Amino acid sequence: MPEIEIRAAIAEDIPVLAEIDHNYTTEYVWQMEIQAAEKRVGVNFQEVRLPRSVRVDYPRQVSTLIEDWANCSGVLVALLDEDLVGYASLRLDLAPRTTWMTDLAVRRRVRRQGIGSALILAAQEWGSEHNTRYLTLEMQPKNYPAIQLAHKLGFDFCGYNDRYYTNHDIALFFTKPLR
Repeated sequence: MPEIEIRAAIAEDIPVLAEIDHNYTTEYVWQMEIQAAEKRVGVNFQEVRLPRSVRVDYPRQVSTLIEDWANCSGVLVALLDEDLVGYASLRLDLAPRTTWMTDLAVRRRVRRQGIGSALILAAQEWGSEHNTRYLTLEMQPKNYPAIQLAHKLGFDFCGYNDRYYTNHDIALFFTKPLR
């Protein structure tokens, strides 16, 4: 099995990153339910199986991603046999003492081969090197593959933000201590 190499992105990587298909297919979603009563509000997320697989569009446009990469604290890329196959965008300015992974994308043809896991593990190391205490992942509630990956790697659900993305979709947040 080829070894996955993780390194910091360089300028020449940007056009290749922009070509990655960020969309995904899912059979499950996390459905949000709000329960409001006098002086009390409750929010629950429930895993729901869809009647069929659906293709979900990524909540950010490629042109926006390119601008965002320039403002990121770091972008890690994954190479497989010297072919750039994925990346993770990292920010240090969104929450105190936290490395925040805003984007994680892997080429469709090599998904489910450990590349996303390798990028997240490298982000944990990157965060430790930058003296942060937590790594937080953000994702859509429709991104069941990412939710499963977060659970597999020991991340805990820590919150959500309604209408977070420009398409007004909810963002889910999962976090893990780095030390």
